[in-house]
Amino acid sequence: MFHRHPFLSLVTFAYLGFVAWLTLTPDLAERDEWGLVLRVVDRLQRYEELSWLTYDRAEALANVALFVPVGLFFLLLVGTRFWWVAFGLGIAMTLAIETAQRSIPGRVPDPRDLLTNTAGTVIGVVVGVVLTAPATLRRARRRRDAPVRGSRP
Repeated sequence: MFHRHPFLSLVTFAYLGFVAWLTLTPDLAERDEWGLVLRVVDRLQRYEELSWLTYDRAEALANVALFVPVGLFFLLLVGTRFWWVAFGLGIAMTLAIETAQRSIPGRVPDPRDLLTNTAGTVIGVVVGVVLTAPATLRRARRRRDAPVRGSRP
């Protein structure tokens, strides 16, 4: 799988490293960026259309968005025929992150993260299946229409 798609594998591992850095380092509350996040959410809430956007909702949306590429990358690596493997890898990754967060200072595992990360993975897998459907159908049509070896025309 990795040898057939070296560039995709490299991009996938780089993105997974980014996700690991984001989710497995000590809590952002101790960093300066935390104030920026709160200021941005506060600024967005001033618009009537975005008054529903609380920090918790913004965090949930960010978790979904963070895992959409995870589902997509896993699907592209394993292939659309094994979409369920990509889905399982995304869930396993989420479970591993939440389990590891128990021992990281300032991090607290949250069941909502399991739901939002899984939702992001599902969206990524579905997007991948939809985007690769035309090529998958073309390959299936070529296989079906190809003459069988050893048979006479």
